[in-house]
This record gives sequence, structure tokens and C-alpha cells, in this order.
Amino acid sequence: MRTTRIAGALAGIAIAALALTACNSGTPGAEPGTGGATGDAGDGSTSGNPWTVATDVTLDGSPTFEKMTGADKVVIGVKNDQPGLGYEDAATGTRSGFDIDIARWIAASLGFDEDKIEYQTIPSANREQAIVNGDIDYYVGTYSITDKRKEQIDFAGPYFITGQGLLVAKDNTDINGPDDLAGKIVCSVTGSTPLQRIRDEYNPGDTVEYDTYSQCVEQLKAGSVDAITTDEAILAGYVAQEPDALKIAGEPFSEERYGVGLPKGDTVLKDHINALFNDNPEIWTAIFDKNLAPAGIAGDQPKADE
Repeated sequence: MRTTRIAGALAGIAIAALALTACNSGTPGAEPGTGGATGDAGDGSTSGNPWTVATDVTLDGSPTFEKMTGADKVVIGVKNDQPGLGYEDAATGTRSGFDIDIARWIAASLGFDEDKIEYQTIPSANREQAIVNGDIDYYVGTYSITDKRKEQIDFAGPYFITGQGLLVAKDNTDINGPDDLAGKIVCSVTGSTPLQRIRDEYNPGDTVEYDTYSQCVEQLKAGSVDAITTDEAILAGYVAQEPDALKIAGEPFSEERYGVGLPKGDTVLKDHINALFNDNPEIWTAIFDKNLAPAGIAGDQPKADE
């Protein structure tokens, strides 16, 4: 997938971030616009979804699917503070974003409607352990596929590709890329790939880490840090919320391949999800167009090959 320069299209992203609504789970292969059960949008609705919920699903040889069916629910690890990707409205509890819809689509392909989904908000540093411990069935939340992580878990995907960037105060003129970080304080979340890359490959004055990016944003606005680093798709959401206070500095300087985190060795479930992505480009496109295209992000669906 190609991603265009996100910062150049931020005029429309603020409207998109406010307009996002939650979606529901659905069936692989469904035509865009075919829904399933009824309900209120963001609270169990399937109306308007590009999928329906599958029935009579069998996944022989998948211990994770067997666990889901035994519990009569699917437990999904997600983020809750990334507008446009994985966001939870604090007042209503409504979840929205590209990752949330991808998670619901997978659940629907396994036969689980919205009322059978349990979300768990899990910080980046705790994702692998939550999967290894069996606390969640799978994780969808800006989860970069890396060899180190694959030592503990498996990934389906990639389902999205973006690049690492920098977020700074609107009036900052000193930072235009990672080579300008000498003597600067950079913030990111604990356990994130972008944080480790900044430490290993560049020369920041210091780094600080928190559980969530929203905490980094508050530190940036307070002047306690000079920049935030993570994927540009995430940073664009924060600029959308506060375009007069924040901006993206410079160009992306990495490639991040987002995957679905799965229990190690569950090849059957991995193959099911990869086939779901590869066989239904029209559903992926509908999810992308709803959540990310209005933000000025353009791209093609990547081939799922993990």
C-alpha cells in the first residue's frame, strides 16, 4: 500500500475525525452496504456495514477459535486514544476507526456479531503478553509486524502500511525531521517500534515514554517534550483534533506494516484472516474510505502474506 503525505491534507481530517462512527462485525465476501442485524450506530448496529455476519463457521485446528466458540464471545485487544484508527469516546463509550472496523470485520467472519465482542484496551508494552497469556483472542491496534515480536506471537496481514513521523508544536521551526533531534526530548509509548528506532538510529537529547500517545500530546502542549514520534497515520489524528496547536514535521522515515496479533502457532486462524483480507478487497476499501480516505490518506490495500 502507498501512503501519501498526510500533513498536506489536514484541512479535511478534522471533519473526518469528528464524523467517524462505530461499525459492527460482518461476513467475509459480503457486498458493500449489505448489513445484518439492526441497532443504533456505534452501539451494535450493522446497518451500512460492508459486510454481514457469517453463520455455521468451522475452523478445524484453531485453538483460538475453539476458545471463542466455547466462551460464545470474541475478546479483542485494541487502542482507544487514536482518532481515525482506534478511538473510544469517553462520554458514550462508542469505538470507531479503521482498526476497530478491521477487528469487527474479522469477528464477523468468525460468526460473532457486535453483542458477542468484548474489547480490551491494552497499552503497546503489554500486547505480546496479553496474547501469550490468553487474555485476548487477537489484537488490532497499529501493531507493527517485527521479527522480535514474531518470536512470541504470530501476525496475520499486513492490512495497512504507513511510515514513522514526528509531531511538534505548531510554532516549532527547529525540527523538520529525525536528524534535527539532537538535544531534543522525544516522547512515545512504552514498547513501541518508533521509540526504539529513534533511540537506535538517531541522536535525541533524551526520550520519555508513557502508556498512551495522548499522554505524550499533553506533555508536548505543556512544553515538557519537543516532539512525539509514531506512525504518521496516528499523528494525523491528533493534528485533526488541534490543528492550531500541532503539526507534523518533515517526511516519514520508515515503513510500518500493521498486522493482527495472534497466538503463536495458530496457523489456521492466521490463514483464515489473510484469506479474508486478500479475497475481499471491496470490503477493505469500504473500511478505508470510511475511516482514512477523508483524512487525506491515500493508498492501495497491501497483500496479506504473514
